[in-house]
Amino acid sequence: MVIAIIGESCTGKSTLVESLKGYIEFEEYTGKDYLKLAKSEAIAKKTFRNILNQTKGTIIYVISEQDDLDLLPDNTVKVLLKEDLEIIKERFKERMHGNLPKPVEMMIERKHGMFNEETMDLVLESSSIEERVSEVINYIDRQNKLS
Repeated sequence: MVIAIIGESCTGKSTLVESLKGYIEFEEYTGKDYLKLAKSEAIAKKTFRNILNQTKGTIIYVISEQDDLDLLPDNTVKVLLKEDLEIIKERFKERMHGNLPKPVEMMIERKHGMFNEETMDLVLESSSIEERVSEVINYIDRQNKLS
């Protein structure tokens, strides 16, 4: 099973993945990790697509860029994490040691909602990490019962 944890920066993707480690076993890829699979980007993408398509276990792929959605197999469970723009800005500011430069703030505003038009299996908005973990685990359990 391939599970894509999708969202803008600072929406809680890494926190969710870390919390899922106590519930399910999986191999994790984040962003452009697949580039390590080959010297050429094209070959690395092809290799990564093959890994995702042929996995017998569970892979969680953390995505924060729209282009990476093209790598996903058709049967991927897509989980979108959404967060309020002001919360994203505050989290980003913390990452940058209390300073949020105007160009960075503008980039965050420009990218906000970039996944809203994508079809997702599960959309998690502004809930606690415990609720998010529970929703993902329950969804996976339901999918496993259907297969």
